[in-house]
Amino acid sequence: MDPSPLFYQAGPALPEISHAQGVYLWDETGKQYLDGCSGAIACNLGHGRNDIRDAMLAQLDRVAFTYRTQFENAPAVALAQALVALTHHHLEKVFFVSSGSEAVESALKLARQYFVARGEPQRRRFVSLRPSYHGSTLGALGVTGYEPLEAPFRDIAIGSLKVAGPDFYRHDDADDSRHVARVLADTRAAIEAAGPDTIAAFVLEPVGGASTGARMLDQTYLEGIRTLCDETGCLLILDEVLTGIGRTGAWFAYQHYGVTPDLLATAKGLGAGYYPVGAVLSRADIVETVMASGGFQHGHTYAGNPLACATGLAVIEAMQRERVLDNVSARGRELKEGLLALKARFPWVGDVRGLGLLWGVELVADADSKAPFPAEQNRFALITVLAKEEGLLIYPRRTLDGVAGDHFLVTPPLTIDAAGIAELLTRLERAMARFDREVNSAAPANALTP
Repeated sequence: MDPSPLFYQAGPALPEISHAQGVYLWDETGKQYLDGCSGAIACNLGHGRNDIRDAMLAQLDRVAFTYRTQFENAPAVALAQALVALTHHHLEKVFFVSSGSEAVESALKLARQYFVARGEPQRRRFVSLRPSYHGSTLGALGVTGYEPLEAPFRDIAIGSLKVAGPDFYRHDDADDSRHVARVLADTRAAIEAAGPDTIAAFVLEPVGGASTGARMLDQTYLEGIRTLCDETGCLLILDEVLTGIGRTGAWFAYQHYGVTPDLLATAKGLGAGYYPVGAVLSRADIVETVMASGGFQHGHTYAGNPLACATGLAVIEAMQRERVLDNVSARGRELKEGLLALKARFPWVGDVRGLGLLWGVELVADADSKAPFPAEQNRFALITVLAKEEGLLIYPRRTLDGVAGDHFLVTPPLTIDAAGIAELLTRLERAMARFDREVNSAAPANALTP
């Protein structure tokens, strides 16, 4: 009999967590781990913070839950005002949810209802990138471009028009500017072929997350997509579930580029691992149009509950009080320098890319051709196991549409200090040296298992 009724993804038994503090966690045997990926890129302020706990306890002493159609609550209003301020009032309306998938799903439905209210019901299609990740609910999965996640549900999900985004590591154009121009031209052609007046919104991550290993966009591309959306009459939805709330060194990643979306989804770091909370931010006129048509026909039971919003507000206030964005920029420079040094040492590191404290490391079988390792070797999983044995948590995925390629994310809590970055790099170096010695030198290659 299975000793546990829980089931998640298939794999070996996991150690049981005991406790955590700062950027470290300990299992029940006493082994220490440095949280080099903030859990699932969510524990942005680290673990065991008394100020966040105190804010949650204070709210618990008042009321933990009220339903949004019965009462308003002060934490929800205050958190909404804080989020609007973080966008410099470019996005003026907020709808709360409990997760990233719900945030993206809500943004899709809001965009759809907006066009129905405007008398444009033919706008029912969405455009997104392949690869990409936008969530696991059916709507969010429909705009996700990651083959293993899509395959079992393709016949029941409403898929989007998938187009390629820039790939500054693997492209074979003459230079980056020509690459971006070609990608934009291909995107425009795909939308023209599909029918511009059928498109409701373009959905993208301003910096790639788990599906691409922090693949970067650039200002020219984002400005081109903004222009294309404006000319087409569709909306631009930015998925900042992972990048939002300071991960890249700005409150939202789009602020590095000065390209403002019409709708924005965020979650993960908003609750910082202390309580589930996410949000959709919108232009005011979009919401006003929908509300005038009878209201947004959507919602979740726990959306905007007082405890969730008090937690999110405490997270933002702590980040402002401690100038966490400055720390992200400084520590990000140190992490980048350390990862590039490891790339120079290990030729099977093909690319290091990222921004702030969101970094991806891509592994390749051949640095010159950029050929990936054979998929059956599961190198992304193997290096993650070795890192965990060395007391470091990293976040692995496949790079090329989820079916090939290997990368891992390095995304420590935004509060990590210089000593923590140095320790992270030391543990990662040990894991990579073991990977080089124990995995790359192993034979036969097809015998390798995570």
